[in-house]
Amino acid sequence: MSAITSKLSFLDRYLTVWIFAAMAAGVGLGYFVPGIEGFINRFQSGTTNIPIAAGLMLMMYPPFAKVRYEELPDVFRDKKVLALSLVQNWIVGPLLMFALAMIFLHDRPEYMVGLIMIGLARCIAMVIVWNELAKGSTEYAAGLVAFNSIFQVLFFSAYAWVFITVLPPLFGMSGAVVDISIRQIAESVFIYLGIPCVAGVLTRVIMLRFVSKDWYHTRFVPKIGPITLIALLFTIVVMFSLKGKLIIGIPLDVVRIAIPLLLYFILMFGISFFMSRRLGANYEKSATLSFTAASNNFELAIAVAVAVYGINSGAAFAAVIGPLVEVPVMIGLVNVALLFQKRYFAAA
Repeated sequence: MSAITSKLSFLDRYLTVWIFAAMAAGVGLGYFVPGIEGFINRFQSGTTNIPIAAGLMLMMYPPFAKVRYEELPDVFRDKKVLALSLVQNWIVGPLLMFALAMIFLHDRPEYMVGLIMIGLARCIAMVIVWNELAKGSTEYAAGLVAFNSIFQVLFFSAYAWVFITVLPPLFGMSGAVVDISIRQIAESVFIYLGIPCVAGVLTRVIMLRFVSKDWYHTRFVPKIGPITLIALLFTIVVMFSLKGKLIIGIPLDVVRIAIPLLLYFILMFGISFFMSRRLGANYEKSATLSFTAASNNFELAIAVAVAVYGINSGAAFAAVIGPLVEVPVMIGLVNVALLFQKRYFAAA
């Protein structure tokens, strides 16, 4: 474990610590500082909290700027890998998270919605880190990340509408889940995913006219990378300061949300690795496909949950728990992937 974490940057290595610290700071501000909630709510435009909106959009910008969009055709050429990735990310993943949310949180519909949001938000950022540590295929990771980024912009709103509004009533949840329109979600996705996506693409296209790809990825990308974590931590502090007293009273809710998340990450990784190897993919592709399927874009889940359901909603609270569980579990799964490499791909 120490060998793997030592390869991460200082900020990434202690990501879980920073997130816990941000949560604690937010709770402390909300619980011990009188008037903090009123002060933060002064920066409001309609239903949008400006500081939180800025933080959510900023955390999405670096991942989009990092993507090698020109390598997307390489993924399309390997139709087997692309089809498998589509099945893992956009069929198996959402259905598995929906099932776990229904099983574990059917009596807490807002938390259930937050988990479903996480399951629908496919990873476009940290998967690059996990894939590199596990010695997966950099080329395929870049291609799949680019593909998932574009797919999310185009179809996330439709998926969210189906899984949150249409499906729950079929399982007896009618009246328990907030009814939202596809237009509401589409607007949120455009603001929090579309705008950073356009900014990231323009940054790459414009800068590559003046600098080399090597300089862009070795000098510029590492410089903007910390923006994601800093913006995430800022957003968590603000969000948790608005519900500090509530969180103090519901510590066991965190555990209830964490259990299905833990099961999801482990099951998605195992299912995806088995499917990849079964179809004859080598270790590098199997690792890349597995981490791409098992990871989630918790930034997008938080953004949409906040925008659609509100800062103080249970859905937003559940979405924030995502990175707390995902980071340590993914580091553990890197070790599992390397073990699989020795056991099942030694000949290669």
